[in-house]
Amino acid sequence: MGKITLYEDRGFQGRHYECSSDHPNLQPYLGRCNSVRVDSGCWMLYELPNYSGLQYFLRRGDYADHQQWMGLSDSVRSCRLIPHASSHRIRIHEREDCRGQMVEITEDCPSLQDRFHLSEIHSFNVLEGSWILYELPNYRGRQYLLRPGDYRRCQDWGATDARVGSLRRAVELY
Repeated sequence: MGKITLYEDRGFQGRHYECSSDHPNLQPYLGRCNSVRVDSGCWMLYELPNYSGLQYFLRRGDYADHQQWMGLSDSVRSCRLIPHASSHRIRIHEREDCRGQMVEITEDCPSLQDRFHLSEIHSFNVLEGSWILYELPNYRGRQYLLRPGDYRRCQDWGATDARVGSLRRAVELY
């Protein structure tokens, strides 16, 4: 169970909308989103309706300004609750279609290049839990939600190129 409240204005002011499950279109409820309060669960915010556009991962906490979740604008048009998982496991492949050298990880990795020395990473197989993929090391840059399943090429996770820098398990911190 999760709960998130999205506010039109900074500092949790103005019109707001509360969600406890996935919502593909927030446009009828909010014109913009400048602050968010996550009471429970892990959430992915999306810049566009139907879970598309830029993505932003939020854990429990208060985000008084869209820049606190690395938002590039005040556009949040859909949100998705990330299911809780007791274990996390993902396979990383250096080539498309889950081919080439493969590495399996179960913990966060701030720099995939430093840890595994793969020249490139082009596909994933998420076996357990959900993961947040960042295009740059140290959990920076564009973010992508990887749920259980195969991601055979970068377009499958919503990217236009295969820049992969770091991976983080989608878990709540207490």
